[in-house]
Amino acid sequence: MSKWEPSAGKTALRDQLLTSRNRHSLVQIGRSARDLSSVAMAHPVVRRAATVAAYVSIGSEPGTGHLLDALLLAGKRVILPVLLPDNDLEWAVHTGRLVPARRGLLEPDGPLLGPEAVVGADLVLVPGLAVSRTGERLGRGGGSYDRALARVTPGTDVWIVLYPEEVGVDVPTEVHDRPVTGALTPSGITLFS
Repeated sequence: MSKWEPSAGKTALRDQLLTSRNRHSLVQIGRSARDLSSVAMAHPVVRRAATVAAYVSIGSEPGTGHLLDALLLAGKRVILPVLLPDNDLEWAVHTGRLVPARRGLLEPDGPLLGPEAVVGADLVLVPGLAVSRTGERLGRGGGSYDRALARVTPGTDVWIVLYPEEVGVDVPTEVHDRPVTGALTPSGITLFS
């Protein structure tokens, strides 16, 4: 099994969580996106951040569109990932315009900054499917964010964006998994020590 190949436990949990997510209606996803933005923008960590590394949500993920707009409106420098052919991430400045990319993703059309750009972020928002009570993150299984998080400056706030029921889940971990410092949901923020 390769370093990024999922364990059977992770695969089963991912399937269960994705099935649950896919039950959310478009109305629920939209309402959650607005609430997520309000919760985030009210938090002191977000208000203090000059540069936020974020991402563009897809499908039934908690929506980040309203939050990205709010961050730009607040004068934050927002950088978004660009997926490389080897599944690593490089970053680009979010100008407010997104363009279609591989795998059905949307990516920024701003200047490319390279994989190390995440080092300069004051707050990093990452996607995922669940997080444990102590910050172990369950991603989609490609290893893109584990690689990116390995570059984040120690002490930087790293929050996973989830629905409330996805926080506090028993998450199987492997040596390459990178923990997060908090979970941002439409109903609040949970910080991990």
